[in-house]
Parts: sequence; structure tokens; C-alpha cells
Amino acid sequence: MDLKVLSLRTFDEIFQASGGQDNVLKVWVLKEYYQYFDEMRVKLNEGRISPAPSHDSLSSMSSSEPLPPMHVPPPEVTSDDQDTESAEDNAPFVSSPFCTYRGHTAALLDISWSKNYFILTSSMDKTCRLWHTSRRECLCCFQHADFVTAICFHPKDDRYFLSGSLDGKLRLWNIPDKKVALWNEVTGSTKLITAANFCQNGKYAVVGTYDGRCIFYTTELLKYFTSINVRSTRGKNSRGRKISGIESMPGEDKVLVTSNDSRVRLYDLRDLTLTCKYKGCMNNSSQIKASFSPSGKYVICGSEDQFFYIWKTSHDFYKFSSARKDRSDYWEGIKGLAYMYFMYLYLILDTFMLKKHSFGHLEEVH
Repeated sequence: MDLKVLSLRTFDEIFQASGGQDNVLKVWVLKEYYQYFDEMRVKLNEGRISPAPSHDSLSSMSSSEPLPPMHVPPPEVTSDDQDTESAEDNAPFVSSPFCTYRGHTAALLDISWSKNYFILTSSMDKTCRLWHTSRRECLCCFQHADFVTAICFHPKDDRYFLSGSLDGKLRLWNIPDKKVALWNEVTGSTKLITAANFCQNGKYAVVGTYDGRCIFYTTELLKYFTSINVRSTRGKNSRGRKISGIESMPGEDKVLVTSNDSRVRLYDLRDLTLTCKYKGCMNNSSQIKASFSPSGKYVICGSEDQFFYIWKTSHDFYKFSSARKDRSDYWEGIKGLAYMYFMYLYLILDTFMLKKHSFGHLEEVH
């Protein structure tokens, strides 16, 4: 029996972390960066230097200036890299994991990266664990009352992270203090939290529920702010279905929501209106999460039909005489692996994918 990958997260266009039913976190690195990070890991371990978090104080969350990431030199391209032709050598990542972490006793459900290469994992063993790419051991374990379905580092202060659990509670954790700083509980008949994230650069925390609601809280006090019922106005999708993913759009006050009605929706947070609904993928029961390309120009999502789908975030609608501006039925579907629909897909579209696939022949779903 194959053990499925349930979560896949790429960071800084250099690292990729994967986890799933084998209870193991694996970190992969691009070939051209392997030597740099391997040497850095050795130096940190020899000197037993503790990796430092990057942070602003939570009281300064109104600042719009992003924190600078850890400096990484540009990759070196050699003649061997250019002349290689085999499929294995052309693969962007080193074939064996850069790090392998064990400690969870049940399947991993979600993964989150911080700016300085800390990693959080959540699991069906009711815990979150903290790791760093320079260390081989778990740095800290955070106990919960039920399965931890979603985790996310605060985008401006990675001393804090958000966790969502099937016990219906949203928690903001203080990592140095190893305790919950703030918490709130979802109201309603169905309290199961199935997705969570920050939006507007950490100003709000948002959770998705099993019954198709997106609920927003102010991060400063974790107080209820507003909510969106993610569903169609009529037809079979008029009943809310499980929210499986929430992602902020780069540089915009918009949020991308994936749900188990096989739809991906883009909402404008300024007035909570539906900007666009993306159709084509199949997601009836899986924890599939759509995402943006780094530039925000494209949306990508896995699918239960073993394809992954790519849409332009916005179209030149004047080219389509009958197209609705709040619908996108124009997509590119690419055959993936048999377990592709389990994955969280965050491909580096702007550098790898679009060199091989043009969007001049996007198909329309009828």
C-alpha cells in the first residue's frame, strides 16, 4: 500500500517540505543551493548557534513593510548543469532529502515555513512540532485536544503561529513562551476547523470550517470580525461544503478559498464580494489547497482526477465574447502522479512551468 503525501509546501523557491501518512517530514532543496545550505548547517551545528527568529512586535502590525528574508546568494550555473539531458539530472531538486525529521506518531496534515527556515508541522497525533533546517531534532512540541488540521506562521513575527483544530478552537501560540497567547472558538452547529491562515499581512486570522464558512478574526485580540458563506447561490453547491484551503493573494487584499464542491473562489476582502470562481478541477472530499504563483498571475490546484489545473488569475475578457468576469472556465490541465490530488501544489510557475507550457490554448469547460 502506498503511503500518501498529504501536505507539500515550497519556500523561497529553494526548499520544498513534504509530509503525509508515513508520519515523516522531508525537506528537499534545489540542486544549485544544496552545497550552500549544507555548509551553513555544518557551521551552525559546530558552533551550536541557535537560529534566530525574525519578528516585528505585534503592536506594529499596521506597518506595510515586509521583513527582509535571510540572505541567500544567487545559484551558480555550471556547464554540466547546462549540458545535462537525463530526466533525473534535469530534475530541479536533489533526489534525496536534505533533512528527514521523525517525531510525529500519526499522519502529517499541514506544514508551514517561516522566513528564517523554521518549519511547523501539524498532525493527527494532536500535536504541532517546530523544526529548523540546521537542526536534526524537534525544537518544541505543542499539544492540542484533537487533530491539528491547519497551521501558519505569523507573516511578520515568526515567534507566533496560528493553529486550527477539529476541537473548534483557533489558537495563537507564543513560541518562546511555549503557550497559547490568544484563542477563540468557532460558533455554530458544526465547529470543525479544516483550514486556517493569516491575511492582509497578518492583520486578520481566518479559518475555514467543515460546513463551508470562512470566519475572520482580528489577530491583535483574536476577536470575531466577519464571515463569508462559501457556496453557490443555487443548485447542488448551494449548501456549504468543507473548506480545504485558504491563501492570500500576493500584493492584493484578496483571498483564495478552495472547497469540496470542486470550486476555487477569489474574494475581495475590501467588500467581501466574489471576484472570480475557478472551475475545472475535481475536489469532492480531499484536503486539496489551491495556491498562487509567486507573482499572483496564476492559480494552481491539484485534483482528484490525477491532474493539476492552472488558471490565469484574471483574463482579458474582451477576447471572449460570452465570458463572465466573475467566472473562469478557461484552464490548462496537466497529468500528474497517481497521488497528485493529495498534494498541496505550489509550483514555481514563473520560472519552471511557464517555460514549457504556454497559455495560448486554454480549454473551456462545458
